[in-house]
Amino acid sequence: MDERLPVIRDTDLGEARLLPDLDREGAWLLTMDGTPQSYVDLADPTHLEFEYTRRLAHVLDTAAPEGRAFDVLHLGGGALTLPRRVAAVHPGARQRVVEADGRLVALVAEHLPLPDGGGIAVETGDALARLVATPEASVDALIADVFNGSRVPAHLTTLGCARAAARALRPGGVYAANLADAAPFAFLRSQLATLRAHFAELCLVAEPSVLRGRRLGNVVVAASRRPLDTAGIARRAAADPFPARVVDGDVLDRFVGDAAPVPDDAPLPSPRPPSGAFTIR
Repeated sequence: MDERLPVIRDTDLGEARLLPDLDREGAWLLTMDGTPQSYVDLADPTHLEFEYTRRLAHVLDTAAPEGRAFDVLHLGGGALTLPRRVAAVHPGARQRVVEADGRLVALVAEHLPLPDGGGIAVETGDALARLVATPEASVDALIADVFNGSRVPAHLTTLGCARAAARALRPGGVYAANLADAAPFAFLRSQLATLRAHFAELCLVAEPSVLRGRRLGNVVVAASRRPLDTAGIARRAAADPFPARVVDGDVLDRFVGDAAPVPDDAPLPSPRPPSGAFTIR
């Protein structure tokens, strides 16, 4: 009999709930103010319940260097789903996680502790400030999964943020961001235009129903100064329980169209989703 009980606690940024998954021993769902935020299986950190986390993992797997340690910076931590998965799949990886909510960090450390020796360092702070302070050309992969409630904070959507990301990455490094938008995709198109100012190669990964404008959903955007392994990402995404498409090249150019980058003096948060937009399937 599963005797795990929910944990409810006020944090710096809202109300956090840790809810046990009764169908998977050792698995927990983290919600913030009622919005699903993270899913962690302590018994199997390679299990990724949310589709967008699988797509971020696909980008990470294709970016992992051979023959040396994998240096990853995570902006946004939550319950540390991806860092746990990277530690399991890429032994020896060196990871730093920046989470703005200090009381959430403490809650996760208490109830969902990291394994010893996993190479994961967690700190509390502002994601952009930490990114700007990151030494030049010091990381192989940069993951941005930062939401204040259900919206990407405005200060992480600008040209300055993209410039800082490009500076922190090694020449072949990859930036991957979890974004959310719906047709006509004004926010997503502006983010692609913003990243294009500093990265030569771009692609996005999303379910066809989202790309067709049928609903709001998560879209993973990947960027690099060198060619991305879009074929590898596409193979992995197509094999997921909810298959996704990779869009790049001329098709992506047409999607972006005449969208303008987001200037530093006019930051743009992601759109406010309708009630119930983020649900678990």
